[in-house]
Amino acid sequence: MRRREFISLLGGAAATWPIAARAQQQTMPVVGVLDSIGSAATLPAFRDGLAQMGYVAGRNVALDIGGDPIELGLVASISRPGGNITGVTFFTAQLLQKQIGLVHELLPNARAFGLLLNPENPRARADLASAEGAARSIDIDLHVANASATREFESAFAAFQQKRVDAVIIAGDPLVFRESSSVAALTTRYAMPAIMGTGRFAREGGLLGYGTIVTDSLRQAGVYIGRILKSERPGDLPVLQPTKFELVINLKTAKALSIEVPPTLLALADEVVE
Repeated sequence: MRRREFISLLGGAAATWPIAARAQQQTMPVVGVLDSIGSAATLPAFRDGLAQMGYVAGRNVALDIGGDPIELGLVASISRPGGNITGVTFFTAQLLQKQIGLVHELLPNARAFGLLLNPENPRARADLASAEGAARSIDIDLHVANASATREFESAFAAFQQKRVDAVIIAGDPLVFRESSSVAALTTRYAMPAIMGTGRFAREGGLLGYGTIVTDSLRQAGVYIGRILKSERPGDLPVLQPTKFELVINLKTAKALSIEVPPTLLALADEVVE
């Protein structure tokens, strides 16, 4: 692979890529890291993946942290970035179905769930269909509230309260991942059991967190970057889906909501917050 070629590595909620223009001017390749899920705390996992391929930040590769690849001029758009693309996605089609199943196991007598959805997310339509199918299979009514900005979270939870939902399913999205602590605070204020696709949500006060282990996906991304820097073609590297998931249960929140977590669910938990 010639260093002047523009290569992109895009994931479902994060992205990494060698920056061609900068690399042309430097002997050390430059890798840009798009942090759209608040992954700064887990960046060491990405560095570990690079190290597995023989690349150490500051020694033979440079890292640039950024927030918006469009503003940085790296891609034409998120949905159509252009160039050769591969990557590591943080999402699977079955994730929402699994989350709904976990909440139903926790609340077997529930009759209605709320779904918090960002309509501007490219996966929104597929996520809605997946959630509707899962809810229908267990005879649960599903009420949808949209939020594409932080200021809309409050009205979404107010709508859920008005609809008297028994629990809230929060669809995975960079916005809610970045604002997970704010969303967790709202679930406490409105006294609503909720699940989000990150264990961090439960650690921050939400009831349940179930999703990809972010550090594992970032480590995979680091390995992919290393392979590309060693001249493998991105088009020959399949987009990887997560293989490791974690379930975090906040027992303190469960107690505040007067919910008794069944032993079968506790046995599945990777972490229990007490």
